Order: sequence, then structure tokens, then C-alpha cells
Amino acid sequence: MVYDRLIAAAIDHFGRLGFEGASTRAIAAASGTAMSSITYHFGGKEGLYLAVADHIAEQIAARQQPVLAALRGGAIATREQAVEGLLAMVDAFARMMMAPESAAWSSFIMREQQQPTAAFERIYAGAMAAIVETFTTFITIARPDLTDREARMTGVFLYGQAVILRVGFASVCRVLEIDGIDSQTEAQLLVRLRATTLSVLSEKPE
Repeated sequence: MVYDRLIAAAIDHFGRLGFEGASTRAIAAASGTAMSSITYHFGGKEGLYLAVADHIAEQIAARQQPVLAALRGGAIATREQAVEGLLAMVDAFARMMMAPESAAWSSFIMREQQQPTAAFERIYAGAMAAIVETFTTFITIARPDLTDREARMTGVFLYGQAVILRVGFASVCRVLEIDGIDSQTEAQLLVRLRATTLSVLSEKPE
């Protein structure tokens, strides 16, 4: 489908070159279609860029929604239940970060993190906001000593552990002296991720 081919090519070009550096002519050529297809489907370059942001948000949301829905549908009444929910969320996010398909989105997202545009707001509203609010709610149950702001700060660092597995992929492989993350390494990383998350959630104020 032309629409999907254009999105795939645009993710690559915008991710590598940014909005200004990417060429609609090159994106059309890479997708095997005419430049007029960009105008027809997206209205132009900016529309295509925002459509890429929406697509990435949809992909992230689709992968995280099952665990979010399961947690929201259950009764979280105790600290132990909240901790298990947080572990499930971090685990799901880390698995997504280590999945090959997330590599295509990472450069685009990183550019928006450093120089946010309307595309960042699309990604945040479309995928990140639900994760943040659910995670914050669970942290406040697991760590009632934290204020809402402190809980949000804690969430930033807990999720940062998972994010590094994609944005720092080359460094992760270099440090571990591996060529890529195989199933055994993934399992080992998830064990360490769980351990550090539990450590943070068990901290008490001085």
C-alpha cells in the first residue's frame, strides 16, 4: 500500500536527516511512488512528518496497551500489587526497546526529544501520556512517601533504564562485548532491570 510505504520511508529519512534535511523527492523514490502521492495522502511534507509521529505513537500504544489495560482492569489495593504492576510495565517497555522494529522509530523520537515540535506532542499524547499517568499512579501506591512530583521523577529514571537499551544500543553491545541482543542476553537484562527497579521501589526516605 502506497500510504504504508511512504510512512516507512519517511520514518527512515526523517529519523536520519531531520525534517529540514529530508527530501520529499527522496522519500517518494525510496517508497517507489511519485511525489504527488505525498501531497495526495498527507498534503505535503509537514503533513507527512506529523503522520509519521502519529504512526509511531500508534505502534508504541499498541505494544503497551495490553499491559496497561490489564493493570487498569485489576484491583490494585496493596503495595505489593502496585510493585508487580510497575515491574510488568517496565518489562513490557524494555522488551519493546529491544525489539528490532523499535530501531526505526528511535532516531525520529530522539530528534523530537532534543528539539520538540508539534510531532512530539502527537507522540506524547498518543502513547506516552497514558504510560506516564498509569506509572505515576502505581509509584505513589508503591512509594506513598513520595509526592506526585517525586513519583514522576522516579518514573523518568525507571523508564530511562529501558530507553537506554535502544537509544544506547551500540554502547550496550560494546559494554557487553556482543554483536546484538539475543534471547539469552535479553532475559539476563530483564532480570537486572527487575532487580534495579525493585531496589528503587524499596528505598525509604532518610
